[in-house]
Amino acid sequence: MYQWRKFEFFEEKYAGKRLVPDEVAGRIECCSSGRGKIVVGCEDGTVSLLDRGFKFSYGFQAHTSSVLFLQMLKQRNFLLTVGEDEQISPQLSSVCLKVFDLDKTQPEGPSTSIPDCIQILRIFTNQFPEAKITSFLVLEEAPPILLIAIGLDNGCIYCIQGDIARERIKRFMLQLFAVTPTSVSLFNLQTQPASRQTLDQIGSDANSVAMNDRLELIIGRPEAVYFYEVDGRGPCWAFEGEKKFLVVKEVSHMLCEWGSILLIMNDKSAICIGEKDMESKLDMLFKKNLYTVAINLVQSQQADAAATAEVLRKYGDHLYSKQDFDEAMAQYIHTIGHLEPSYVIQKFLDAQRIYNLTNYLENLHEKGLGSKDHTTLLLNCYTKLKDVDKLNVFIKSEDSVGEHKFDVETAIRVCRAANYHEHAMYVAKKSGRHEWYLKILLEDLGNYEEALQYISSLDHGQAGVTVKEGGTYAYILPSPVDFLNIFIHHPRSLMIFLEKYINEVKDSPAQVEIHNTLLELYLSSDLTFPLMSQSQANISENGTSNGKLPQEHKDLKNENDHKERLEKGLVLLKRAWPSDQEHPLYDVDLAIILCEMNAFKEGLLYLYEKMKLYKEVIACYMRAHDHDGLIACCKRLGDSGAGGDPTLWADLLKYFGELGEDCSKEVKEVLTYIERDDILPPIMVLQTLSTNPFLSLSVVKDYISRKLEHESKLIEEDRRMVDKYQEETSTMRKEIQDLRTNARIFQLSKCTACTFTLDLPAVHFMCMHSFHQRCLGDNEKECPECAPEYRSVLEMKRNLEQNSKNQDQFFNQVKSSKDGFSVIAEYFGKGIISKTSKGPAGPPNSTTTGF
Repeated sequence: MYQWRKFEFFEEKYAGKRLVPDEVAGRIECCSSGRGKIVVGCEDGTVSLLDRGFKFSYGFQAHTSSVLFLQMLKQRNFLLTVGEDEQISPQLSSVCLKVFDLDKTQPEGPSTSIPDCIQILRIFTNQFPEAKITSFLVLEEAPPILLIAIGLDNGCIYCIQGDIARERIKRFMLQLFAVTPTSVSLFNLQTQPASRQTLDQIGSDANSVAMNDRLELIIGRPEAVYFYEVDGRGPCWAFEGEKKFLVVKEVSHMLCEWGSILLIMNDKSAICIGEKDMESKLDMLFKKNLYTVAINLVQSQQADAAATAEVLRKYGDHLYSKQDFDEAMAQYIHTIGHLEPSYVIQKFLDAQRIYNLTNYLENLHEKGLGSKDHTTLLLNCYTKLKDVDKLNVFIKSEDSVGEHKFDVETAIRVCRAANYHEHAMYVAKKSGRHEWYLKILLEDLGNYEEALQYISSLDHGQAGVTVKEGGTYAYILPSPVDFLNIFIHHPRSLMIFLEKYINEVKDSPAQVEIHNTLLELYLSSDLTFPLMSQSQANISENGTSNGKLPQEHKDLKNENDHKERLEKGLVLLKRAWPSDQEHPLYDVDLAIILCEMNAFKEGLLYLYEKMKLYKEVIACYMRAHDHDGLIACCKRLGDSGAGGDPTLWADLLKYFGELGEDCSKEVKEVLTYIERDDILPPIMVLQTLSTNPFLSLSVVKDYISRKLEHESKLIEEDRRMVDKYQEETSTMRKEIQDLRTNARIFQLSKCTACTFTLDLPAVHFMCMHSFHQRCLGDNEKECPECAPEYRSVLEMKRNLEQNSKNQDQFFNQVKSSKDGFSVIAEYFGKGIISKTSKGPAGPPNSTTTGF
């Protein structure tokens, strides 16, 4: 808690206090918030709803007399109120619970309306006698089930559970915390009669009690803030002072809404307090030189790595200004990957701190971020320090050259310049740079005999290339790319020439350029060569500009010629990309551009499918308005079992939803596959199709019916499993309680290990197994029979705790899952996401008897 330092991280919004609207006439008795609104109940029985900024929205008469308590629900737009109404008879209490549906209204007069009151429930009955209500709590279970707990000043707690709106309720007294001025208790209402466990002999008043999201009870007392769990009192924060809502005086109610803390004062004024943004909080800490606090703050807020690196950079600058160079460098090292290395290097070059600079450059290369200049600088640092050991580690480590932790040529050049020829030769040989190895032998060392021996040790291909680079030239077959300029005015002749060349020469080094050129010629509409100037575009191959054929014959001939070339182009696209090769023998980006420029749909479809760009494939069909082809394509590419992308069906459904025409037949077929592979939830299906006014409800009627029936079965199965687990849990708790409170009688007459008659000294375990002490040896603290099962449970628990630390795996599962909520629920169910463990439980207790 940083020794309870005062940080002004909160500020008042709306320029100070605001007044509750004049429409709220009576004294405010209770408040609640939720769904973007503030609800206040007054002593005159009225309820008022306020919008953002405390603007009056509307109000209505909820009770005849005072409104005692109220609460807004989060999952449904319902308001629950407790108040006093007219007493119908002496036998019925005037205090009742009302449920208002804020989405429905009923007329109250000619110009006003009030929310629909869908249920009125008398709280007190003959079985539940009347008393003053001191606390009111509503918990929302699985909709539409509510759990209501009502605390009374006579020490009783009334509980109501069920669907209040439909009167499917039951009154009973669940396990809950109860706080009085003199005690803190826990009631287990699953037993009959209910059992009470006193957690503390000191209580508190109602305004100093709260529950957090981890279901811990929090109580504020003058000396500390205490935390309670079901098994007793836990940790506490000790600091002096009376614990109220805040330190602000005259506060009557405190709420949280709109991302702010709202305080309603006794004089009906209101203060809105909001948290400052991260930049403002960090600036405040920087001005006080509290950099450690700033680092902890950004890390606790899960800020991105760049923001954390900026804080570390400022901390490093602060330490550098104090000439604490070692600690400053420790901070700068943590910024690697986000802070420009030259910023740090320049600082330590100026300060002549070569040891710190060497440390930084080593970490830079360790992370694979070292450039040629960084490698040069690091090697110069090693040579200047004459640190041969570190130079050996950097140059000769197993993963240095293979993993390219540094630039090879730079390392060789620097080592040669510093006369570290052995290191330079090692790098050259390790990286296969034989020409550099020979240069060092010949030019630096003059060792010609070893150079000849080295060349003879290479295979013929490597030796030939190495000798060639040393000055001997070999015959090279000319490339057809060198002759393209000859055919600049004769594109058809160029096409024939390149076709004959690729048929004769199969492994040409220029085959990528050849295929690229052929594709341009095949796909162009009028067989123009891309290098031809615009002024020569209309000149024919025989040098004339006017043909002898009639225009219509020329058009037909050109159309047939273009069709034939497109067929050749498709054959080339397929042949030059064999199935056993990852990349084609042509520039795939250029091929896509050519297909798009010349509207060659078949070529685009082949390339997109080959590159597994399935969404672009269906986009081509969508642009062509080819519904049959679109559905057939999704059947082929959207099957996850065959390695396809099932999300294509979701894109297809969105397309039909935005089409603006009747496509009921196609939608029904698409829904078949969406339902089969469970690609989208029903609500998203309805939202997607609702934008098409030509689609009727009958299109999705059967689909929705089946999904609802399926979901109902799943819910019923979940409820059965919940009941089963609750029953098993209750049985286990009873057994644990029995072990804690009741004595065990050990009646086993034979040793479990050796089966002979049990005599003293003997060891009895709480699992009802008994042993001779001599049969146990040195292991007297755990039962040999039960220990394997106990260890397997502990091992499972350790594995789950280890999984909880692997955050990347968790987030990847959430992102890749179709239903991220189910992944989170599974983690909760396995106990991976839970409160901090207090350490593993010990082995089963044992009792030793002997003389």
